[in-house]
Amino acid sequence: MSFTLKYKDLNEKRDLPNDNYTIRDLLNELGLSAQTMVSKQNGELVIEDSVIQDDDEIQLVQIIYGG
Repeated sequence: MSFTLKYKDLNEKRDLPNDNYTIRDLLNELGLSAQTMVSKQNGELVIEDSVIQDDDEIQLVQIIYGG
């Protein structure tokens, strides 16, 4: 089972390590903070506790703060 990860210039297939692999697990694996990222699962905004399913497309977008 696998999913597609899109983040910045990255567009790759990744294996699902287990059946309960979440967006939060992915962010932790990549060393990214949930507070600075927006996550989309198959084009829909999702929370970090969403479980990634086989053939999902996960897009991570970094939030840019300015002032």
